[in-house]
Amino acid sequence: MARPDKSAAVAELTDKFRSSNAAVLTEYRGLTVAQLKTLRRSLGENAQYAVVKNTLTKIAAGEAGITLEDQLFAGPTAVAFITGDPVASAKGLRDFAKDNPNLIIKGGVLDGKALSADEIKKLADLESREVLLSKLAGAMKGKQSQAASLFQALPTKLVRTADALRAKLAEQGGAE
Repeated sequence: MARPDKSAAVAELTDKFRSSNAAVLTEYRGLTVAQLKTLRRSLGENAQYAVVKNTLTKIAAGEAGITLEDQLFAGPTAVAFITGDPVASAKGLRDFAKDNPNLIIKGGVLDGKALSADEIKKLADLESREVLLSKLAGAMKGKQSQAASLFQALPTKLVRTADALRAKLAEQGGAE
């Protein structure tokens, strides 16, 4: 029979898995409390970094409909539950891991799909959502400007052609 405190912990973790856009599992062995505090700050407001028990996390992930490999649950585990932009949080984890080699990114999940550590590093290499949206807006604005120029050029070209035709007719009429 499951103990009430463990059942509550599983329920809380299950809820976090369901309400998060992404979750990244890490190994934190060798990090000090001060370093963990710095890591939590670097992740920002859109992520919660929690030290968790492997067995309870595996059960909670299963209840949330997420299948994670058993190797992710080897050693001490902490999970970053990301509710905002996963790219920004992945960058925060990657940058912190560069400065603190004791933090090991094991893998994770993004929108229900399991990710390897390499895929999370590739996610961190992406530009932020805001940058991608601004690039898209700039490209769309450029295409609109091109279309406006094209539509404006057609009547202008028609007027020039008609004016040249009138001048040619006036020249031929004056020559006779």
